[in-house]
Amino acid sequence: MKLKTEDGGWSPYLAGAFLGLLAIVSVIATTKLIGKTSYLGASTTFVRAAGLAEKKIASDHVALNEYFTETKVKVDWQFMLVIGIFLGAFISSIMDKSFKIESVPPTWEERFGPSIGKRAIGAFVGGIVAMIGARMADGCPSGHGLSGMMQLSVSSLVALAMFFGIGVLVANILYRRRA
Repeated sequence: MKLKTEDGGWSPYLAGAFLGLLAIVSVIATTKLIGKTSYLGASTTFVRAAGLAEKKIASDHVALNEYFTETKVKVDWQFMLVIGIFLGAFISSIMDKSFKIESVPPTWEERFGPSIGKRAIGAFVGGIVAMIGARMADGCPSGHGLSGMMQLSVSSLVALAMFFGIGVLVANILYRRRA
């Protein structure tokens, strides 16, 4: 098995194996350290981050919000994991010399033009749709794909199939070649 791809990036098989090991270690570590099993996922962390930001502005609203009291607005190990994902991706891209700042990715520019504003609006709306979907599915693709599939959860299999199926459909609609 090759450790690097032709463009110098990490082998997806090696990265996937490491991610699988991380999922197993996270279950073991959280069970031992905090006394309850906790699985990998990211969408709840973004909701908690919103709750932390809102707590600075309207703490009474956060205290009375049933969702925020249920999910506990706090910085926990999953919150730190998301920060670690960002830092790890940044460090990896620096190490393999693939880091670059792009205001408009080439694929987007080819299809929709060079407008930074249009790209920002598309990314913002896409983020809203993705987060609503993740909350409706009671988890994000990483949570369902890693943790749910690790438990052989049927609901995670269905959610993951929907994430990918709808993603392929939307990408086909947005990036379809014009005749």
